[in-house]
Amino acid sequence: MTIQSGVAALATHAPQAAAQSSVKAAEQLRAARVFNLSIGNCFMGGFVVSLVSLLVPRLKLLMGLDYTRASLVQLAFHSSYLLFALPVTAWLVRIGYMRVMALGCAIMAAGCLGFIAAAALHNYPLVLLALLALAGGITFLQIAGNVMVTLVEPADRAVPRITLLQGFNSIGTVLAPLLGASFLLSDRSVGHDAEAWLMVALPFIGCVVILLGIAWAYAHNRNLLEGTEPPQRVPLNALRCVVATPRLLAGSIAMFGYVGAEVTIGTLLTNYLVLPEIIGAEPVTAGRLVSLYWGGAMVGRFLGAAALSHWPPARVLTATALTATGLVAVAALGNGMLGAATLIAVGLCNSIMYPTLFALSLPDEQGAAPYASMALCMAVVGGAIVPMITAALADSIGLLPSLVVPGICYVVIAMFALVRGGYPAALARRMA
Repeated sequence: MTIQSGVAALATHAPQAAAQSSVKAAEQLRAARVFNLSIGNCFMGGFVVSLVSLLVPRLKLLMGLDYTRASLVQLAFHSSYLLFALPVTAWLVRIGYMRVMALGCAIMAAGCLGFIAAAALHNYPLVLLALLALAGGITFLQIAGNVMVTLVEPADRAVPRITLLQGFNSIGTVLAPLLGASFLLSDRSVGHDAEAWLMVALPFIGCVVILLGIAWAYAHNRNLLEGTEPPQRVPLNALRCVVATPRLLAGSIAMFGYVGAEVTIGTLLTNYLVLPEIIGAEPVTAGRLVSLYWGGAMVGRFLGAAALSHWPPARVLTATALTATGLVAVAALGNGMLGAATLIAVGLCNSIMYPTLFALSLPDEQGAAPYASMALCMAVVGGAIVPMITAALADSIGLLPSLVVPGICYVVIAMFALVRGGYPAALARRMA
């Protein structure tokens, strides 16, 4: 009787084990496909953002703009996160993650085409409008992309995987100055003739082709996430409760500071390097040196993906934020080659900040994740506001003293990381 019961139990267990193994294999395959698709949009997001940063010194030279007016490029680009975050989240709830990703890539391609047309007319307001559309597409990718990874990956793998994806984002930010400087900062891009327009347009034409290919890939895999927990529709009062949680609110402030500091340094680094008291570089050379700043973020993200598998994310974030604060302080003193090296090295500290801040700020409920992601993406408007504040200070008191603004941003990030790491205990309990 015991043997018969054992055989019956074994016969019942075998199909269940096979079914569980099949489900696990399907989940792993889905996670791998989502990750592979995400590589493309992460790369292009970084490439386009870095390409836009090169526009600031070029527009400053072409149109005789001061730091403040030239930085309107970043205002137009990053304010889109604030303008479009809520509509994008509504679309996400309505049509799902994969379709939103396809739509975002298509809108980015349309923004690139609009910029090419605006550049041909040499109309600065039209350039800003096209950039607003371009960044609107990136908002789709930012809100849906990271949450998508958390849906298909186990909790202990989500932060390293997002960090690894941000490494591909950094590859795009490194390649953009290397390739784009030859077009946007060369002498042939100066003027109003067809050759000058073509030099500015060519990098963006390439972006259009690649983005449309990525959009097709997402549309082709639009049913990939069937079976995962869908985003929930929540009433307005519940939405306010999600956004106003201490953890998300503090994380959004830290994200505001991080993006603001990173974009500010990336935008003004070319101008910093051409200063006689720093290294007095030529504009094209300085533009290419900016790739080292973004390259530090690239190397750090690939290394950080491994480090975050062994050390608590909050502890790693605290160390990098405090280090960045010290590096910016040294650069603000204007110590020639030392100043140039320290400001470029801030890119290495930036490497793990975005994915770590994102993961440390999200609520525990998956259904509320899109709304938390919306709030964090709205905080990216720091990339519009902080550069404008820094640029206004640079016009009034000089570029070097104005670096105190990104320095303060890194202090804010360090404070958030300390609290999420458990210090002081009273505040840490409120964000738990």
